[in-house]
Amino acid sequence: MKPVGILFFLLVSIFFNAQNSFEMIQPKKVTIPFKLINNLIFIQIEVNGVELTFFVDSGVNETTIFSLENKEIKFSNLEKTTFTGLGTSGSIDGFKSEGNTAKIGKNLLNKDFYFYIISDPEFNISSHIGIPVNGIIGYQFFKNHQIIIDYEGKKMTLFSDDQSFKSKVKKFEELPITIEKSKPYILADVEMTNTPKSSKLLLDLGNTDAIWLFPKLIKDFVYNRPNIEDYLGRGFNGDIFGKRSRIHQLSLGKFKFEKPLIAMPDEYSIQNLNLVKDRKGSIGSEILRRFTLAFDYKNEKLYLKKNRNFNDPFHFNMSGIDFKQDGMQWEQDLMRVEAKKSMDLQSTEVIANTLQYKFVLKPIFSVAGVRKDSPGALAGLQKDDLLIKINGKKTTDMTLQKIVDLMKSDEGRAIEMEIERKFKPMKIRFILEDPIPYQE
Repeated sequence: MKPVGILFFLLVSIFFNAQNSFEMIQPKKVTIPFKLINNLIFIQIEVNGVELTFFVDSGVNETTIFSLENKEIKFSNLEKTTFTGLGTSGSIDGFKSEGNTAKIGKNLLNKDFYFYIISDPEFNISSHIGIPVNGIIGYQFFKNHQIIIDYEGKKMTLFSDDQSFKSKVKKFEELPITIEKSKPYILADVEMTNTPKSSKLLLDLGNTDAIWLFPKLIKDFVYNRPNIEDYLGRGFNGDIFGKRSRIHQLSLGKFKFEKPLIAMPDEYSIQNLNLVKDRKGSIGSEILRRFTLAFDYKNEKLYLKKNRNFNDPFHFNMSGIDFKQDGMQWEQDLMRVEAKKSMDLQSTEVIANTLQYKFVLKPIFSVAGVRKDSPGALAGLQKDDLLIKINGKKTTDMTLQKIVDLMKSDEGRAIEMEIERKFKPMKIRFILEDPIPYQE
């Protein structure tokens, strides 16, 4: 999985119809704060008394745990199962666990929480996010309550009372959606060059790109130029590859987006997908984050209201570098202790300035991959290069998000890196360049 412009797209092969839902302990509404990283929403869920971090994804039907990050938790009623989804291989093994208890905050409780467990240690997205991530939650979170997602305020509000919800969304644009196989779909106009085509798209909070299209499923599809071959992410079955480009316009109800970026997975990456009828792709969170939005699964409605992000340009990681965090390390920070006054034997005043080292846990970052012919590749960067400084700033004082944002900032910007390759220090310099500017 990539830290920018990429999704964590998860599909489960088994559909389970138990009453697996969160109930509101107190009536009417509950507000949940969240972290927003790479356009993805992360919340805390207490499972069997242990607090875990999940990201919220409307593009999945089942809750899945894929990493415990050294936390100990007792699972109930384990049985083996199989998962399939995006990627180039067939399936992977895992477990299903029923009869657990889950709690979100103080007022959302699920006494019969079931989920799936991926036992493959390679399936861990924490290094590409920059924080420990334990799992993903989808349909269970959305199915029983209307939910307003406030990207600017970084909070979600769940409603159990229709009137309270309707009063909050009365100034929003209302759009019809369908809930199929526990996921939300919408019709949007996709205009590749000059002719809009109505297209059925998944509303996918777990996809950090703007738009995904499946060329294999679109009649007479022609790739816009320029386009590039790229790594698009990781699914259950391995890495996902395809092309990236831009389209002329996307229309979502009355809202229009000019020259958005699109990703187009190759046919091998979608061969294991169990797609709903007529689906052509996905709308990801690079579009959805531009709204305060509300899902009403029960009544099959989506509500949208522009926020301050609406007119943000669609930036691309122009370096071509995929970054990851390789854990944490203790680092010494030199600190000057406040000066103290003392007297020597001759009653002369002495000022004692002392220095102390403070040990702080800080992140380590490295190169997870480099796109062919990108500025990073042409400058000589290689997979597993350790990042020491970027534009004079120590990377241990940065976050993964800040590094990625820097690579998306301004075309023509100079990037200078100090790296370490097999314990040998090196300096790298390149200029950010957009490889896929839209051309009429």
